[in-house]
Amino acid sequence: MNTTPHRSASGRTPHRLDPAGGCPHADNARLLAGGAVVPVVLPGGIEGMAVLGHDALREFLAHPDVAKGPRHFAALAEGRVPEGWPLRTFATVPGMTTADGADHRRLRTLVSSAFTARRVEELRPRVEAVTAGLLDGLAEAARNGGGVADLRRNYALPLPLGVICELFGVDPAHQERLHDLSNLVVATDTEPARAVAANRELAGILTAVAAEKTAAPGDDLTSALIAARDEGGDRLGQAELIGTLLLMIVAGHETTLNLVTNAVRALCAHRDQLALVLEGRADWADVVEETLRWDSPVSYFPFRYPVRDLTLDGTLIPRGTPVLAGYSAAGRDPKAHGPDADRFDLTRTPTAKHLSLGHGPHYCLGAPLARLEATVALRALFTRFPELDLAAPESTLRRHAGFVGNSVGELPVRPLPRAPRPEGGGLAPGARP
Repeated sequence: MNTTPHRSASGRTPHRLDPAGGCPHADNARLLAGGAVVPVVLPGGIEGMAVLGHDALREFLAHPDVAKGPRHFAALAEGRVPEGWPLRTFATVPGMTTADGADHRRLRTLVSSAFTARRVEELRPRVEAVTAGLLDGLAEAARNGGGVADLRRNYALPLPLGVICELFGVDPAHQERLHDLSNLVVATDTEPARAVAANRELAGILTAVAAEKTAAPGDDLTSALIAARDEGGDRLGQAELIGTLLLMIVAGHETTLNLVTNAVRALCAHRDQLALVLEGRADWADVVEETLRWDSPVSYFPFRYPVRDLTLDGTLIPRGTPVLAGYSAAGRDPKAHGPDADRFDLTRTPTAKHLSLGHGPHYCLGAPLARLEATVALRALFTRFPELDLAAPESTLRRHAGFVGNSVGELPVRPLPRAPRPEGGGLAPGARP
């Protein structure tokens, strides 16, 4: 447990967030027991707050006196946030996640039509086709790996990354590098010089993509955004275009990557729940929603700022404080989800709708696509490999770097059936014990 020795204005000892990340649930339960809003210390000693309770978070996300624009971030305005600060991109990237009011509505409108439930449903055949090919690749990776393959790298990653890059017309040759740079940008333990370099390279790749689409427009969202910029004059500036591409590509695959990974971990650890789905007594959509609640793909999301001193659930949040949305904590808040909130249960009757995809004006634009991709991916995976299981104990899995994303860095699984034992009880040739 890492905490600072002094106390905040709220009277609670601030919780020092570990930049390296780790499983958040034990700390969440301890912190929630003391209240829904907690003071935290961010990397670099920046003081902030985190809203962990479900009801408090729901109120905060839609509060009219809470903003996203970086001009409201007091420490940033005072020059106390260096360029290489690992969370600076979250606070300053131009785009809808750092815009308020009319600017936010303008930016969101430019891309929202591509992510309606109807438009996303039209993508189902393509998602299913990509998934089928990835299952073949997962099986091949397992055969080449002695029966073990990294499901995260070989399955959970290429599906959402490939789909979002295809939507925005990004050349597949860029995809692996975009993911590697995304990891550096969203991690909270990236060294300052490396963080600056990663952001510059990421912006450079996306600028090159935009230039290619300007010269030769295609039937993709990047070309549509450029057309909106050119036809509408000041509707979309160059910095907003690059910021929008960065947001949509990074958020468009990282969240779904974690969601699929966490769902597979949950089902492998709860074979009784997997049986419910395989026997038709629960639906794959139930798996997606319960995973979103129980093990949110995002743990602490930066940032929102009160534009005036704000009291939330009895705790004062001073104006200009950077506030984290504690999605993983809210999902297991017993006050909202019952005394068994820490149990993975597909049959539970929800007492509150989870907040893992947000709430209010900044609700996740890609929610329909994430749900479609995860549902298709899980159904196809366990239909083909119903005996799939982890190839390493859960406790040994390396956690995702940082406290923003919530998952593991690799997920070794055994997708293929083991070779049968020959008569006499000995191992078959080449079989693993």
